[in-house]
Amino acid sequence: MTTSAFAITQPADPPPPLPTLVPAPAPARRLTVQSFGATDLGNERKTNEDQFVTATLMRALWIQQSTLEPSEVHYADSRGHVFIVADGMGGALGGERASALAVGAIEGFLLNAVRWLLALDGAEEASVLSQFKGALRDADAYVCAAAARDPGLRGMGTTLTMAYSIGTDLFVAHVGDSRGYLLRDGALLRLTRDHTLVEHLVARGVIRADEAAAHPLSHVVTNVVGGETQGVQADVHRVVLQPGDQLLLCTDGLTGTVTDAQIGEVLRTASPLKDRCAELIRLANAGGGKDNVTVVVASYS
Repeated sequence: MTTSAFAITQPADPPPPLPTLVPAPAPARRLTVQSFGATDLGNERKTNEDQFVTATLMRALWIQQSTLEPSEVHYADSRGHVFIVADGMGGALGGERASALAVGAIEGFLLNAVRWLLALDGAEEASVLSQFKGALRDADAYVCAAAARDPGLRGMGTTLTMAYSIGTDLFVAHVGDSRGYLLRDGALLRLTRDHTLVEHLVARGVIRADEAAAHPLSHVVTNVVGGETQGVQADVHRVVLQPGDQLLLCTDGLTGTVTDAQIGEVLRTASPLKDRCAELIRLANAGGGKDNVTVVVASYS
């Protein structure tokens, strides 16, 4: 390509004015996100009925042909981060199947909703939470329908805890007794409440909180995706993230044997996220390892 000098002359008639452009809304503050997840069979189970997902949601442009020589994929600046844990129940086949079906249904929802999920702002909080409730209802219907087609899977269900973050917004959707925690300024905060009979008894003052873990009915979950009857009731809420926050999602294979104090101690270490996950799983197995254990840790900076 060659260049040359040229003169600019004033046209006889002025050009039409440019259209007025409405400035785009200021983007939400971007946080750097790192995450890692791990799952373990435990010491006594023969199958792992837990599932987990860590994923980045983004707009992508796939190049099939071009006279230029770019990379094959271009990504937009907007990126969301998805974290899911699920703990199946209903026997070896039913539990594993239920958790896989539910997580697959949520993944499908996220793929179909990617356009608006990447354009969120705080004003849309109610809409987002409503959409997430709807996604869990759809997953519930999907699992119940699969169970209806196979008598051997009747009653199968799963817990499901999902977190979606974009910018400084964190949206949490939750069913069952898998948990979400946030470590902020060294303090470990529960983001979810267990949907269990024992938690209900604690809330009503029938038993003390310190009696819950050893209670003979501690395994009774009152709200799941799937189960004997369709009609899940999801808890959903929004949290504003800060740099330095850590998110933990986990199944009750961790919280059934490892205390919140121990969890907080592990998360406060400076070790890589992979090592923090490994240490949490080691503590769960050292405490008996009676159940599958799954943990997902995300760090925001």
